[in-house]
Amino acid sequence: MKHMIRAARAAEWRKVKELRLTALSDPLAPLAFVTTYAQAAAYSDERWQQYARQSEEGMSTVTLIAEGPDGCWDGSVTALVEPPGEDSPLGAEVLSAQALFVGVYVRPEHRGSGLAGELFRSAIDWSWALAEPRIERIRLFVHEHNERAETFYRKSGFERTGETLPAQDDPAGAKEYELALPRPRPAR
Repeated sequence: MKHMIRAARAAEWRKVKELRLTALSDPLAPLAFVTTYAQAAAYSDERWQQYARQSEEGMSTVTLIAEGPDGCWDGSVTALVEPPGEDSPLGAEVLSAQALFVGVYVRPEHRGSGLAGELFRSAIDWSWALAEPRIERIRLFVHEHNERAETFYRKSGFERTGETLPAQDDPAGAKEYELALPRPRPAR
């Protein structure tokens, strides 16, 4: 089954919401996402509409979806631009323009099919193609107990940076590892 990878459109906000709530109801969600199902389910329709509108505009945020031939959305990844001089959504000041990948999800029946790789290649290409700001690196965070996701990210070229964050709402004190992919340097 061949999927089309494309940005979610403003008018598709209901499908954005449905896929995100499906992702947050997945048994692996506590290891993969900061937001809970209950939190996202409480978002207003206006918030979902804004989220989809920003994706369609594609200037500071894009949500790429994997749409199957049957019209079903089988996966997504969101890339957020973090401009230099501003605070990252995760706290610290951003020193050079970077993209933050969040909300990575593929429906269970498509895991292992290469669909996540297609989504990631498209999100990486979108990030490098931005003219302003010029993205110098792409980063993401992975829960220390989510080995499968970290293995996938490493196969996509991401490496641990040594930075960590405490995993949100984890009484055991687990951490999230930052992984990054630097902009490729031109060949000489």
